[in-house]
Amino acid sequence: MTQVLLCGAMVVTLAMGIRHGFGLWLQPVTMERGWSRETFAFAMAVQNLAWGLAGPVAGGLADRYGAFRVLIAGSLLYAGGLVVMGLATSGLAFTGGAGLMLGMAQSGTTYAVVYGVIGRNVAPERRSWAMGVTAAAGSFGQFLMVPVENGLIGGIGWQNALFVLACASLAIIPLAFGLREPAASARPAGAQSMREALREAFAYPSFRWLTAGYFVCGFQVVFIGVHMPSYLKDHGLSPNVATTALALIGLFNVVGTYAAGSLGQRLPKRWILSTIYALRSVAIVVFLNVPLTPASVYVFASVMGVLWLSTVPPTNAVVAQIFGVQYLSMLGGFVFLSHQVGSFLGVWLGGRLYDATGSYDVVWWISVALGVFAALANLPVREGAIARPAVPARA
Repeated sequence: MTQVLLCGAMVVTLAMGIRHGFGLWLQPVTMERGWSRETFAFAMAVQNLAWGLAGPVAGGLADRYGAFRVLIAGSLLYAGGLVVMGLATSGLAFTGGAGLMLGMAQSGTTYAVVYGVIGRNVAPERRSWAMGVTAAAGSFGQFLMVPVENGLIGGIGWQNALFVLACASLAIIPLAFGLREPAASARPAGAQSMREALREAFAYPSFRWLTAGYFVCGFQVVFIGVHMPSYLKDHGLSPNVATTALALIGLFNVVGTYAAGSLGQRLPKRWILSTIYALRSVAIVVFLNVPLTPASVYVFASVMGVLWLSTVPPTNAVVAQIFGVQYLSMLGGFVFLSHQVGSFLGVWLGGRLYDATGSYDVVWWISVALGVFAALANLPVREGAIARPAVPARA
């Protein structure tokens, strides 16, 4: 178990840490290329949508053949996508690299694939905690990588910074060996097929409620992560304030995700999820109604950091608790698809409405309303194992 947790945590640290800083590239890229913010935002939106659409496929392959091969393919795509992102001179090419390639890469190097390995190798009574540890590692990656990325951009330029990160993403390949699993054996008599597992999940109301709530998570965190640096600069704050804010989100999310995973062992996970979404809305309302200063930004970033990815461990743990771990990566990938549809809309609407109105205010308030919806949507979730008909014994 220790090897699985260590390698899984390091993979997520790299994969999530690199992507969390992409908002730092918005202004240097658009200014040098002469693009609108919507062009950059659309590529990031496509990235999140591609991540979501490819997630069930990557998860299904990991469930069937083990995570090892999926992680290697994801690492190579990650490096290639970063290189294309740096070399692209048209919006279409930029969307191909930063959008499609990096989105598919993230589907094979982040939570759905890694959590499937954890679910199959960690006892149920420690599963929520173990997922919290891995999510906390992703948060530490943000805390670690955002200042590094900002320093690289300032020191060697935004293009060379992407090339350095491309090399760093290849470190996922040796880590994949620590998550190597044997290929799944032939399906036992009476066991579910993938199609049966999907039909069962989507027919179950609690799965649909979880999926709806996760849409909101994606909308909120990706809008804030990509657009907050520009929002703060538009209001006269220095780029260092945005860098510090993103780093604080990562630092405090280490606490939040670990706490959510640990509390999930003792409290109903639907209560944890509902509380997280409600508190996000409260935090945004307060942030929008106090004077915008470095201090208020840092307080907001710290609070949002505690709530940032803390939805991930309880959401995936509930999926495992209800449906078991045989198809955990695939089912987790479908829940995450909803998250990424929300991410697509959050990041794209941020750029679209900014270009149309000169302000991010409308999207901030949409985030508040969606947080209230998600808080209510998670309350009816039933966390017990789904009842399945017994398989008749052979004579």
